[in-house]
Amino acid sequence: MADIKTYFKTAEDKMGNVLVHLDDALAHIRAGKANVRILDPVKIDYYGSVVPLSNVATITTPDARTIVIQPWEKKLISEIEKAIMNSEVGITPENNGEVIRLAIPTLTEERRKTLAKQVKSEGEEAKISIRNARRDAIDALKKEIKNGLAEDEEKDAEGEVQKIHDKFIKKVDEMLALKEKEIMTV
Repeated sequence: MADIKTYFKTAEDKMGNVLVHLDDALAHIRAGKANVRILDPVKIDYYGSVVPLSNVATITTPDARTIVIQPWEKKLISEIEKAIMNSEVGITPENNGEVIRLAIPTLTEERRKTLAKQVKSEGEEAKISIRNARRDAIDALKKEIKNGLAEDEEKDAEGEVQKIHDKFIKKVDEMLALKEKEIMTV
């Protein structure tokens, strides 16, 4: 019986990793509110090394529509500005010589719908990964029948894997609903 629980644990771990990945992917979708995580992909050339923006500056959100970047060294302002312009952030930085400000524009209705489609796409990928984890667990359980596992125990174990699957699919749906609500809120 201990062998069966390892399959549950493995499936749950894989599904948990899917949720972590989905959360990260959704955080990078700009929803009209200032979120410092949209700057995660921005890298800066710092003394010959390429480092994340957060390693060379303090990034804050003083209000819902502004991100402020305070470089630790003033000479980095032009580098940071260039990196933001060349990234896929899609916001023009404003530089006053001390800090860089990013004004988050309000989203148009068309852009909101595009972002909602992107959220649904990310959610569908997550659901596919969760289904694959379920399939892997069930296939492994079926192979255990050859190793002496009773068929009725295997069927019960399949039911348990299905319950785990359903729990994670529900979490994905909740995450998607929250993000869509955030995007569609004007």
